[in-house]
Amino acid sequence: MMKSSSFVQINFKEQPVSIEYRWLNSEAKEESNCPVMIFLHEGLGSVAMWRDFPETLCKSLKVKGLVYSRRGYGESSARNPGEVLEPDFMHLEAFYLLPELLRAMNINSSPWLFGHSDGGSIALLYASRFNVAGLIVLAPHTFVEELTLSSIEKAGQAYVNTNLRTRLSRYHADVDSTFWGWNQIWLNPEFRHWSIEEDIRTVTCPVLAVQGLEDEYGSMRQIKNIAKNTPKTQLLELRGCGHSPHRDQPDALVKACLEFFVSH
Repeated sequence: MMKSSSFVQINFKEQPVSIEYRWLNSEAKEESNCPVMIFLHEGLGSVAMWRDFPETLCKSLKVKGLVYSRRGYGESSARNPGEVLEPDFMHLEAFYLLPELLRAMNINSSPWLFGHSDGGSIALLYASRFNVAGLIVLAPHTFVEELTLSSIEKAGQAYVNTNLRTRLSRYHADVDSTFWGWNQIWLNPEFRHWSIEEDIRTVTCPVLAVQGLEDEYGSMRQIKNIAKNTPKTQLLELRGCGHSPHRDQPDALVKACLEFFVSH
C-alpha cells in the first residue's frame, strides 16, 4: 500500500501552487551523499499512477526517491478555469517549475532524473541547463510524430465513449482539466513543429533511453534521436513492450537501470 501524499508550496507566475509529493525508500541512508532520484510522470500521470514501481526501483538502487504530481495533475493545484497549455509547456516545467520544486525540497546536489513520456522530455530539458548526475528516460518525446498524434486522437475518443474518464478520475482531482489539457495541446496545430533536438545537444550527463518496440505513442526514432544528439546515451529496446516499460517489462527495466546506475 502506498503512503499518503504530502504537499509543498511553490511559486508559479507570482501565485502559490500546491504540489503533491511522496518521499520513497525511507530505509535509505540519510547521509548527505546518498543519491536522490526524482520521478517525472507521463502526460496523464500522477503520484498515484506510478503505483509501486518507483519504490521498487529505489530499493534496488539503494537511493532516496521523490515522486510528485505536476501542477494540474493528481492532487496538486489545478490549472485556472479556462487556462490552456502552451506549446512550450514542457520547457516551462523543466526550466522554472522543477527548479522551484527542488529548491523548496532542499535538494541541492545533482539529482538523478527518471522520466516517462512527457516526463522524459522534461527530464532531458532540465539536464540541458542544470547539473544532473544521470537520466533514465522511458518513451520520451523529442519531436512530434504522426503516430503519436493518431494515438492521442484515439485517446480522446476513448475518453468520451468508454470508461477511460472513470478510470482516470481515481488519479486526478480535476480529471477533465488534466485530460483535455494534455489532449488539446498535443493536437494543437501550433504544436506540430515542437522539438527539443537543439536543446538536448547540451546534455552532458549519462542517459539511459528506453523504448518499447510496440509503443503506440512513439517509434524508435525518438531514442535514436537522443543518441544522435547526446554523446553519453545508452539505448534499450524492449520487445513485447508498449508505451509504459515500467508496467509492461518491470523486471527487465529494473535490471537495466541497476546496471546503468552502477556503471555511472
